[in-house]
Amino acid sequence: MSDKKLENDNQPWQLPKSTNEDPHAQKLIKNLMESPGYKVASEDPLFMESYEARGIRLELDYLKAELSMNAFGIEHTIAVFGSARIVEYKTAKKKLQQIEKELDKDSMSQVTRSMLHTAQRMLEKSVYYDDARKFGSLVGKAGKGADDCRVTIITGGGPGIMEAANRGAYDVGAKSIGLNINLPHEQFPNPYISAELCFQFHYFAVRKLHFLNRAKALVVYPGGFGTFDELFEILTLVQTKKTAPIPIVLVSKYYWNRALDFDFLREEGVIGHADLEMFNIVDNADEAWSHILEWYEKRDTPLFNHNKG
Repeated sequence: MSDKKLENDNQPWQLPKSTNEDPHAQKLIKNLMESPGYKVASEDPLFMESYEARGIRLELDYLKAELSMNAFGIEHTIAVFGSARIVEYKTAKKKLQQIEKELDKDSMSQVTRSMLHTAQRMLEKSVYYDDARKFGSLVGKAGKGADDCRVTIITGGGPGIMEAANRGAYDVGAKSIGLNINLPHEQFPNPYISAELCFQFHYFAVRKLHFLNRAKALVVYPGGFGTFDELFEILTLVQTKKTAPIPIVLVSKYYWNRALDFDFLREEGVIGHADLEMFNIVDNADEAWSHILEWYEKRDTPLFNHNKG
């Protein structure tokens, strides 16, 4: 027999046991190969989604985004939070007009009147969409160019204020990051995130870790539960010295001074006077960006250590 013939022969494990030896062998082998235990662990959904494999899932949830951000040179991020319900002016105006038409049909409807009040308030808050969009553009054009990702906008990837900040970076050709979360109901990323930096997470905890991993500032626009959650989490981490201080900027004195009475908390003794120095409340994107830059300049650690040409 030639050497070539020997090279082309199958190895013993490459062929199933012959039916000549056992007529039931191949059926038995088929059952074995289709059983869950035979699947490679990473390709076995029952195993990967099991309670015991949660640690592995947490690691994978973290690692995928981490490797991508490293590959694109993401050194520092500025996180922008705010309501997903705050939309741009034309959208808010259209919604208000639709509700006004409904109210014309039934002026006594208390439900429609309540909806009208909400729509009017959301139209007023559309200015924050424009402002967050401006903030995204301020950060986006502060680097050397589109591929300069050393300081990059990062948001939760959804609509509203998140969309506005990503859109501002998109307007000036800069990359931005979106950390979407897998929710029970369908969720879409906003269209202005850089495709290569648009991620989806299963675990809120891992998503939060990525928000703070490279964070050099936190900018918080008016929002609800999710916005408050992110704000108080970073305040707690800074207060307890679990993370280094960073500039924390709340945009809109009108909103935040009504939504949260920090002076009351201090007077009640549940926070200290120094805790009020962990954040600053401003009125717009220009003030927010100026505060962040000045915060680092005062500490002789400017965000950008290059001379822009």
